[in-house]
Amino acid sequence: METIHKIGRRKKSVARVYLSEGEGKIQINNKDLKDYFTVDTLQYKVNQVMNMTDNKDKYNITAKVFGGGITGQAEAIRLALARAVCELDPENRGVLKPEGLLTRDPRMVERKKYGQKKARKKFQFSKR
Repeated sequence: METIHKIGRRKKSVARVYLSEGEGKIQINNKDLKDYFTVDTLQYKVNQVMNMTDNKDKYNITAKVFGGGITGQAEAIRLALARAVCELDPENRGVLKPEGLLTRDPRMVERKKYGQKKARKKFQFSKR
């Protein structure tokens, strides 16, 4: 099996995931999963796709991720993994699609407007 390469995005984060046959090692930016994501919920998000499709110990995962914060990075990796697993076996799509793991979340940070404090917040108004 050759290496499968997929890209996932979330907010400002971009993740490139390489999936190859192996024993279940996960490396993110040349660090182990537990060293890169110290929070359990983020580790769960990264492992969620492999656990749902029963591919936990069959493939090695190498991810390069940049931009955004750690939550956006974890969700970008999750999307890329879901796309890669669907390329391996199209039947996995039926498992992942109802959970919403194949959907790119389009929500982005709204830009700040001039004459305002933030995107929606205004400067204090003084009537007199």
